[in-house]
Amino acid sequence: MTKMFQVKIRAYGHMANFDIEAEDSAESIESAILDKIGKKGILLKDSMRSFAKDKCWITYEEVVDDISSSSLHKEESIRT
Repeated sequence: MTKMFQVKIRAYGHMANFDIEAEDSAESIESAILDKIGKKGILLKDSMRSFAKDKCWITYEEVVDDISSSSLHKEESIRT
């Protein structure tokens, strides 16, 4: 079963954010990222933040769509 992941790349003063669809394994996610880069499916923008110009970070997290309308935390008020 494939899942959606949000990928963030910060590399050499540039940045990119994009979504991929992959199996929940490191190999599948890495392949999906490389496929997206190979198809020129991402746009690297100049970073306005002070990311190191000689470093590269690639992070990803699962995108979870909550279709429920209720919140996780409910605040209850007590009237006195």
